[in-house]
Amino acid sequence: MSTRTIKVDYLARVEGEGAMHVTVEAGRVSRCELRIFEPPRFFEAFLRGREYAEAPDITARICGICPIAYQMSAVHAMEDIFGVRVGGPLRALRRLIYCGEWIESHVLHIYMLHAPDFIGYESAIEMARDHPELVRQGLRLKKIGNDLMTLVGGREIHPINVRVGGFYRVPRRHELETLRADLEWGMKAAEDTVHWAAGLAFPDFEQDYEFVALRHPHEYPFNEGRLVSSAGLDIPVNAFDEHFEEIHVPHSTSLHARLRARGNYFVGPLARYNLNFDRLSPRVQAAARAAGIAGGCRNPFQSIVVRALEVLHAYEEALAIIDAYVEPEAPVIDYEVRAGTGHGCTEAPRGICYHRYTVGADGLIGDAVIVPPTSQNQPTIENDLRGFVERHLDEDDERLQWLCEQAIRNYDPCISCSCHFLNLTVERR
Repeated sequence: MSTRTIKVDYLARVEGEGAMHVTVEAGRVSRCELRIFEPPRFFEAFLRGREYAEAPDITARICGICPIAYQMSAVHAMEDIFGVRVGGPLRALRRLIYCGEWIESHVLHIYMLHAPDFIGYESAIEMARDHPELVRQGLRLKKIGNDLMTLVGGREIHPINVRVGGFYRVPRRHELETLRADLEWGMKAAEDTVHWAAGLAFPDFEQDYEFVALRHPHEYPFNEGRLVSSAGLDIPVNAFDEHFEEIHVPHSTSLHARLRARGNYFVGPLARYNLNFDRLSPRVQAAARAAGIAGGCRNPFQSIVVRALEVLHAYEEALAIIDAYVEPEAPVIDYEVRAGTGHGCTEAPRGICYHRYTVGADGLIGDAVIVPPTSQNQPTIENDLRGFVERHLDEDDERLQWLCEQAIRNYDPCISCSCHFLNLTVERR
């Protein structure tokens, strides 16, 4: 019986440390592991005993690319405990800063991490020599997202302006207007990005996923909604623990999440898109039709197109929020601290980010649970790699490595960023 082992010791250009190990016996994948060996960071542990108001700023440090997701899930969980409901322009500003995060994160992935795979380069730096205008466009699109986060959040990395009940400071209307010209340019450039991405060559790899995402009665989801799935799940956020669980696997320091009833599931842009297409604007829906995926998308390699559509959505929504913006009378809603357990879930660029906190009457955090998107997608990534490798066993080692790298990058895993592999060892016996 022939055995082939594909062993990738380090995933490079990622926020964290991971590896991949695949063993093939008699033409079948007998073992497929996405190994995460990043040391535990203990965020949940050192939140215990801290003031509830510290949670947004502490959790923002979990990720430099998607800090807003952690901040927003934290504030929603605290507001769930205290009975706070944020509406009007404060709620709109929360969506605006989320637009900035989606733009900067998705554009980084599309142009700098994933595009080189599709057009045959080892890195964006190499790609820039032959496609300088493409890279310049990506850098400008991303910078506008960062500028949004800076204006609303106080700074682009680990923003400091988000708090329970609102913000420490709200922007003046004239400050938001300074971004209009860039946002209008960005909306056109985002449409061009959708068109460009749709023209890439994609491997034929559709899978039967159970998608999970938030769904709001009227909006494409950022901050609010019920948790729904393509297999019929429809629950409030506070029922998350009843339907989902995290388990430890020996080859990963990151927990694997699964649905208690059915196992693996898939969060992120493909999930949001397939479950909320009808919540997109006519302009974004038209772009999806032109891209050929208006009827849905189950090919993870086409996630680059879906991310481009979400960038277009974020630019369009940001302009709409600025058009309608009226400065609030106060930057924060008054509330009283009380004991309880609260739940929050928002849509990070990579998928749902769930938080649960227990707070005492003294305002101190007694318990914290955080479930990031990548831990939820890890079992699905492994399952996809298993199926993808089996379809491409006739490829030589170098080509198979390239394809596996690209397959991993489909998910933009925040282990922390998307990646390529440094080392590949193939053993044939």
